[in-house]
Amino acid sequence: MRLLGAMTLAALALVSVGCRRNAEEAIEGGDSVGMVVKWQRLVTDSGETCERCGATGEEFRKAVTTLRECLAPLGIDIAAEEEALSAEEFAVETIESNRITIEGRSLEDWLGAETGQSECESCCDAVGENVECRTVNVEGSIYEAIPAELIVRAGLLAASRLVGAPEPAVCCPDTPEPCDADAPCCPASESEEKETRTSGI
Repeated sequence: MRLLGAMTLAALALVSVGCRRNAEEAIEGGDSVGMVVKWQRLVTDSGETCERCGATGEEFRKAVTTLRECLAPLGIDIAAEEEALSAEEFAVETIESNRITIEGRSLEDWLGAETGQSECESCCDAVGENVECRTVNVEGSIYEAIPAELIVRAGLLAASRLVGAPEPAVCCPDTPEPCDADAPCCPASESEEKETRTSGI
C-alpha cells in the first residue's frame, strides 16, 4: 500500500494548493463544488444484499463521512448515492454489483487498480445459482469488501481534479511526458534538425 500512501499525500497537496484560493472564494460567495460518490449493489426482493456488499456499504458510508469532513472547508459538497440492482439486473451483469464510482469514474480507474471477480456464496444463495461478484485488485491485494481507506483516497484524487489543482506541464504536444528542468524538453523534429544542419553549412 506504499504507492497508495504516496498517491494520497500527492492528492492532499494538490487539493490544498490548487483550491486554496477557489475555496476561499466559494465560501465567501456562498458557492460550492459538488462531487458525486456512487455505490451500486444487488438488493433482493426481500431487501437483502450479499455479505461483501453489506460490508462495503458500511465502509462506503464511513468514507463519505470522512470526505465530507475533509472537503467541506474547501467548498466541496459530497453527494452520496446508493443504487439498488434487482436480481434480474444482477443476473445480466454480475460484475456491476458492488461498484463504486466517483464523478462517473470507477474506483479502480482513480486508483490504477484492476477489476476482478470471485465466487460469492451469499449471492449464490440469493439468486439461486453460482455467480461471481466484483473484486478490486490494488497492487496485488484483492478486496471483496471495499475498505473506506481506498474510497477516501480515490475521493481525494477526484477532489484535486475538481478544484483545478495544477498538473505537471507537458512540453511537447505529441508526448504526455512532463517537463524535465535538467534535460532538453523535446527531441528536435526532423524538420528542425534539417533546418539546423542547413543553417550550419
